[in-house]
Amino acid sequence: MEETDREAVATAVQRVAGMLQRPDQLDKVEQYRRREARKKASVEARLKAAIQSQLDGVRTGLSQLHSALSDVRAIQQSLGDVSQDWRQSISTIESLRDVKEAVVQHSQLAAAVENLKNIFSVPEIVRETEDLTERGELLQAHRRLVDLECSRDGLLYEQYRMDSRNAHDMTLIQSYFGSMQRLSDELAKQLWMVLQRSLVTVRRDPTLLVSVVRIIEREEKIDRRMLDRGRQTGFIPPGRPKKWKEKMFAVLDKTVTTRIEGTQADTRESDKMWLVRHLEIIRKYVLDDLIVAKNLAVQCFPPHYDIFHSLLAMYHQALSTRMQELAAEGLEASEIVSLLTWVLNTYTSAEMMGNSELAPEVDTDALGPLLSSHVVAELLGTYMSTLTSNIIAWLRKALETDRKDWVKETEPEADQDGYYQTTLPAIVFQMFEQNLQVAAQISEDLKIKVLVLCLQQMNSFLNRYKEEAQLYKEEHLRNRQCPQCYVQYMIAVVNNCQTFRESIVSLKRKYLKGDLEEGLAMSQPSMDAVLDAIAKDGCSSLLEEVFLDLEQHLNELMTKKWLLGSNAVDTICVTVEDYFNDFAKIKKPYKKRVAAEAHRRVVVEYLRAVMQKRISFRTAEERKEGAERMLKEAEQFRFLFRKLASGFGEDAAGHCDTIVAIAEVIKLTDPSLLYLEVSTLVSKYPDIRDEHIGALLAVRGDASRDMKQTIIETLEQGSTPTNPDYVPLFKDIIVPSLNVTKLLK
Repeated sequence: MEETDREAVATAVQRVAGMLQRPDQLDKVEQYRRREARKKASVEARLKAAIQSQLDGVRTGLSQLHSALSDVRAIQQSLGDVSQDWRQSISTIESLRDVKEAVVQHSQLAAAVENLKNIFSVPEIVRETEDLTERGELLQAHRRLVDLECSRDGLLYEQYRMDSRNAHDMTLIQSYFGSMQRLSDELAKQLWMVLQRSLVTVRRDPTLLVSVVRIIEREEKIDRRMLDRGRQTGFIPPGRPKKWKEKMFAVLDKTVTTRIEGTQADTRESDKMWLVRHLEIIRKYVLDDLIVAKNLAVQCFPPHYDIFHSLLAMYHQALSTRMQELAAEGLEASEIVSLLTWVLNTYTSAEMMGNSELAPEVDTDALGPLLSSHVVAELLGTYMSTLTSNIIAWLRKALETDRKDWVKETEPEADQDGYYQTTLPAIVFQMFEQNLQVAAQISEDLKIKVLVLCLQQMNSFLNRYKEEAQLYKEEHLRNRQCPQCYVQYMIAVVNNCQTFRESIVSLKRKYLKGDLEEGLAMSQPSMDAVLDAIAKDGCSSLLEEVFLDLEQHLNELMTKKWLLGSNAVDTICVTVEDYFNDFAKIKKPYKKRVAAEAHRRVVVEYLRAVMQKRISFRTAEERKEGAERMLKEAEQFRFLFRKLASGFGEDAAGHCDTIVAIAEVIKLTDPSLLYLEVSTLVSKYPDIRDEHIGALLAVRGDASRDMKQTIIETLEQGSTPTNPDYVPLFKDIIVPSLNVTKLLK
């Protein structure tokens, strides 16, 4: 305390010294004194309040301690009294043990007396129960069985209460009532038999099914009661819980599975349609069963059983299991189609789960898939692989069959418009159509895949078709007498190209929609180029046949024999017209092409005869005669090809003007005008070359070497604009050069 006082005085001195550092602060000493006095008073007041509060708390605590001490003394006295009373009652409890045993024994005897009648009549009740069960009076049989079980369970319970470890008496009671388990099993067997035929029973005798359900419900209640007592006492009668409701659903589930499996026929090896029939039987059975369950069975079961949806789930699971078994059996392509069509479409359609009689209880959208996506993908993969092999084999066989027809001695058939054709396009696209229709039944995605597959194989097939047509032509050229109808079948090959093109377009339009068709066109190779190549080769083969027959007569042109009056051109015109009588069976786009090419080639061969310098006119009279003959023959050709092109609505005889222009150069009598005439010729036909002009002047026979050289050099210096519509004629004509033998001569 002294140390504290000294510290307080020192602190006060410092504070006073701080306040009175300046002289003017002495005037405020009184003010400082009053302020410090107030602070001191305030601190003292707070101290007094705190001390008072502490004193009040101590006073209250002491009071509560006194009260607790008195309570403890009272409790101690009461415990002493209880201990004394307990010591006095021990002897009394020991003396009541006999009473307790007598009470238990009395309870057992009372239960025995109560069940005495049943105990003595057990054999008789067992026989009655057996008779009732055999006669199908299941409710009566169950009532007697329940009475027997109550008697047995009551006696067992009393014995358990008296001495649960006395196994001898428990076994004695159970052996006396031993036949009850057999009765219970026989009754259960009858119940399961009724449930197995429940969908048939509900139509003929619904009361029997109701009786079965009532028995099961009674047993469920007894099970619950026994379990509740078992939780309280630890005693559960033998055979409990029976769980007949659970067994009932197990029996129904097994019945459904057996019904699905039992629809399979034994004629799989001999019947190609076994799977279709099997699936149709399943569809009919399942639909009929579910309709009966919805309309009749529901009324025989308590609502909380939700029997219809339970049966629906059982049928769905049984079907799923059966479909998985079928999928794993190594099905053929047609069988895979049947299975997937049924699983993916028929199952949820109006023919089955989507039937109006099942709505609205059956929601097809909520039904899960019968087959997993993995299994479906595997089946589709197997189907596509098999289909690819089949299509390749079918196309090869179709082409082989068509190839055999090409060597027949009879003409090919004609379509309704009179055009030659073979059955190949119809066979091919009928096969494609069938596969696409089948794929469309399964899914849109599979349809697109099959269409892509068909187009890919079609592209490969057309390349083989082109090769076969080429081999056909080569075989014919080795012996032109065989086959006898070569021209007619080559026409049919050309016409088939048009049929193929139209069929491809029709197939895409039928099985694809707008954007899909455009997307497929972008991703798939175009077959138009292959078809055009086949048609072009076919048309060339036909013309080659024509010009092989014309070769002898074309060789007579521009010779001495020709100048003296050969009828080679007459023969050429007659031969071409005769061939075109057959070519009338070519479809219009190709017939136009053949006529135009025949016209061009006849003119080219005529010009080639001129450029080969087979003749050289010696006099003006010979030049005039030769030129007039050329003009006449040009008119013959013009008449012929206008006639052949009359069906195309255009003048296809323009190439003959080239012969006329050449004839005009030969016919010219004034050599000084020769340069002008030749330059006009070159301006019309820009593909004419120097050697062509040299050969033409050589045929005239009156142009000197210097004149030829001057004309050629002058023409080389000029430039001739090219007409985009011009069809070249001279580029294919080769002018023979002088050989050594000719020079020596």
